[in-house]
Amino acid sequence: MESTDSKHEIVIVGGGICGLATALALHRKGLKSIVLERSKILRSEGGGIGVLPNGWRALDQLGIGSHLRTVALPLQRGRDIFLGEDKEQKIEYVSGDVRCMARNDLIRSLADALPAGTIRFGCEVSSVDYDSVTKFTRLLLSNGSYIEAEILIGCDGGRSIVAELLGLKPAKEFGVVATRGLTTYPNAHSLPIEFHRHFKGDVRVGILPISHDLVHWFVTFPTRQLTGEKFPRDENAIKQMVIENIEKLQDLPAKVKEVIHLSEPESLSFSHLKYRPPGELLLGRLRKGTVTVAGDAMHVMGPFLGQGGCSSLEDAVVLARCLGSAAAVKNNVDGIEKEERSARIEEALEKYVKERRMRVAQLSMHTYLIGASMAATSKLAKMAFGGAMALFFRNGAAQNEYDCGQL
Repeated sequence: MESTDSKHEIVIVGGGICGLATALALHRKGLKSIVLERSKILRSEGGGIGVLPNGWRALDQLGIGSHLRTVALPLQRGRDIFLGEDKEQKIEYVSGDVRCMARNDLIRSLADALPAGTIRFGCEVSSVDYDSVTKFTRLLLSNGSYIEAEILIGCDGGRSIVAELLGLKPAKEFGVVATRGLTTYPNAHSLPIEFHRHFKGDVRVGILPISHDLVHWFVTFPTRQLTGEKFPRDENAIKQMVIENIEKLQDLPAKVKEVIHLSEPESLSFSHLKYRPPGELLLGRLRKGTVTVAGDAMHVMGPFLGQGGCSSLEDAVVLARCLGSAAAVKNNVDGIEKEERSARIEEALEKYVKERRMRVAQLSMHTYLIGASMAATSKLAKMAFGGAMALFFRNGAAQNEYDCGQL
């Protein structure tokens, strides 16, 4: 039998936004963890990330909100502009403290606030086995070494190996693709400090200024409109693809096209948007013993409401609060039998799941309806999805009011 290289109380798989935020939240509660990140450096791809009021509440609890507000300007308003129809409407959820920041700024701020040695780079998890008797999880790394975890938290995205252990099915595709990027203006841009989206059929082009010299943009369109290479990986090929698509939008303002033409190729990302079915979030297993998931590993959703990253930050705060309230999880607690300690950990994780399940299921349902409407080809289907949104999600800004509470 292979020998175990090391044992840890709390192991987090995935060093993205959710994984780092969870480690930081646990650190604030006095709980030590390690983060296993498969890449050799911090991952900051994706250009920018929108942070809504509920996300800022979570960042303030993590202790980095004040710093991050200095690198991102507050957006004054949000507008949806319908090309060729000469009309626009207010984006309801862009109200309060809404900003877009460079993903790299958020990732680095989270990482810098962690104790040295928390993040273990180059640690790709090949398999995960949970022992229902010992209540420990054994992780096999790609280098052949093993790690045992008393508590395992999967923050490893939509193709999560930890979610697979829980029996969750792989994330599904909307039938919508997205390209994102950053554009730097050395002498400042002249764009209004607002979020505006331009619509033409099922194509959306969004512009979000981060600062006076940095702009985040995105373009989404149905997969059926892809031509040529279905999944371009080369940065220049991605840029050429998106330029070809926006040039077809004759009514798109020249200033918006300029942002995309001037973008840095190394900032570009291209992805098929995915989701976890809301029904699986409501009824699926989100915990097994002392194993659970957070962020995209739990609730990967479309970016249409700007809540993917915000809800991941909420997960981190709630999970750390629940674990921190379980006295048995604290380091160096004496006089507690192993069985009782495991029971308290499971109770804490179950409390976390119960608190998050309905919240993320509602967000996922809303984003699912938007994505399904974009991907639909019939007018009848689009009307049905639109009617469901009007019926169940009349207040577009309601999700911003959510408060994940204190650590």
